[in-house]
Amino acid sequence: MVEAINLRSGMVFEKDGKLIKVLEANHHKPGKGNTVMQMKLADVRAGSIVQTTMRPSEKVELAMVDKKQAQYLYRQDDLLCFMDLETYEQYELAASLLENELPYLIENLQVQLDFCNGELIGIQLPGTVELTVTETEPTIKGATAASGGKPATMETGLVVTVPDFIQTGEKLVINTANGTYKQRA
Repeated sequence: MVEAINLRSGMVFEKDGKLIKVLEANHHKPGKGNTVMQMKLADVRAGSIVQTTMRPSEKVELAMVDKKQAQYLYRQDDLLCFMDLETYEQYELAASLLENELPYLIENLQVQLDFCNGELIGIQLPGTVELTVTETEPTIKGATAASGGKPATMETGLVVTVPDFIQTGEKLVINTANGTYKQRA
């Protein structure tokens, strides 16, 4: 059992027979009254996302999550295919369950598969990924990294604000936690 105040993003717990994944957890102290935990939670099996509050002292049962290293292979219709790097076994997961991760998935990307009681419940991306710019405005002469930047569309459809000197075709390192530009690859 763990108290709600100790829940962090990525943790999975069981409640009312459902597997719930914590997407965001913020400690909130209003000017008046008791403190609460503002939570953004996802039902792992159904894919629904809920915003709720919990008392910091409320206890939940953490689920045992096993992790395996895998490689993203391809997308076929609404299914994403992953391969276990040790056993070469292939797993499929519905794209609708990975809406937040989709903009960072490129073929052959190494990810971590999360299993609970033998059931595949999700993936964890690496901290950064290398993506190619497919479309951006032309370079502005004399532009520096200190300016506001411009939007760039990556090969997966993700739109990122990049410095003005970035051109179409360049490979960039993108932070998967918040979708921001880090550097050129």
